[in-house]
Amino acid sequence: MAHEVFQHVPFPFPDGRFPHQLGATVQRTVADGELPALTVIHTADNSWVVLDGVNDPNLDGACVIDAMVHLVDDDPSLAVVARLDVGHRADREHVGDVWQAFPYEMED
Repeated sequence: MAHEVFQHVPFPFPDGRFPHQLGATVQRTVADGELPALTVIHTADNSWVVLDGVNDPNLDGACVIDAMVHLVDDDPSLAVVARLDVGHRADREHVGDVWQAFPYEMED
């Protein structure tokens, strides 16, 4: 059953977990399970972006909107980034690696 998702949900999350209603911009390769999520960005405007770290997310049709909880269901190691501060990104080289977080500013 599909649920309505929202781009902005109050942060920090009460239980440190992604709320069911939180939607994110997700590269289609990640949403479809073709490639793992290797970059997660919590933008300055409190929205979320999940990237495969390989392909250009700016190409037409490269990204979709998906619920973060769906991504965590497919890859439970994503759950820890629910605490990622606004204006930060987290990267890893491979699934199973520790997420490395640092401040992030969107490029114009």
